[in-house]
Amino acid sequence: MKLTKLIMVVLAVFMVHAPGNGPAHAASANALNADAETALNKLYESNSVAKMIADHSSAVLVFPNILKAGFVVGAQYGEGVLMRKGQAIGYYNIVAGSYGLQAGAQSFGYALFLMTDSAIEYLEKSSGWEIGIGPSIVVVDEGVAKTLTTTTLKSDVYAFTFDQQGLMAGIGLQGSKITKIEK
Repeated sequence: MKLTKLIMVVLAVFMVHAPGNGPAHAASANALNADAETALNKLYESNSVAKMIADHSSAVLVFPNILKAGFVVGAQYGEGVLMRKGQAIGYYNIVAGSYGLQAGAQSFGYALFLMTDSAIEYLEKSSGWEIGIGPSIVVVDEGVAKTLTTTTLKSDVYAFTFDQQGLMAGIGLQGSKITKIEK
């Protein structure tokens, strides 16, 4: 049991002090807004499907810098902005824990394109959105991206992971929760 506590302390220190594109959490709403806008522009430049989906979405929840680390026990944390028509309308954090065969550390961006008003309403009214419960989510990878067109966009939410740095490998159980925060 002492090893687990030691691992959690090491992970907590890493999450606060890890190098990356920016701090684990933005100092202010303005800084987070700027980070989110920069991250989205990078995503759109590197992925035309993300831009196409954005043009048809009702809103996008973008986490510009999520930090993840683990050794058997893992954790991740990041803060993001819910944007509608280019304007910030809310702030959220994402927290996840995992357990299993895993080791490493990485930072990455994550964008959730909310396609329907009901998906936005669910996010805003839930006391914490547990990924896998609620609106249906399609994680867009290269294979999925090849089949998406404006006529095949049928799901509530499309998710993109981007700008990955570092190395995290393993197999394990993970749960993520997105919660509204004040900025």
